[in-house]
Amino acid sequence: MSAPDRDDYPPLPPMTTGPAGKCPRCGQGSIFKGFISLKERCEVCGLDLTFADAADGPAFFVMLVASVPILGIVLWLVLGVGVSYWLTAILAIPLIAIFAVLPIRPVKGWLVSSQYFHKAEQGKLDTEQN
Repeated sequence: MSAPDRDDYPPLPPMTTGPAGKCPRCGQGSIFKGFISLKERCEVCGLDLTFADAADGPAFFVMLVASVPILGIVLWLVLGVGVSYWLTAILAIPLIAIFAVLPIRPVKGWLVSSQYFHKAEQGKLDTEQN
């Protein structure tokens, strides 16, 4: 039995399927087999997930959003309050773990779902001459 065509499923918004780690086509199967490693296929609809290549996108977006508040808190603790460096490090490490590690999975799911939703694919050169 072949996998159902893309037209058999209504388009699902990436913001609902992605952060939940659900299949971008059917919205039911999981796309993750580990913390951030992707499965090869959806176990429900059979969607081939090898098209998805989020690369460093999730890490970039998470670092971009997480680094500003964490840096602000660290600078405030050291320069404003006068907390010692070792105590600042003890406080900053859990902040980094919470704000920089935990959001990677939902962001990667969102990027994979966005790639499917917008039909993103590898760029190709147009070799035809008019």
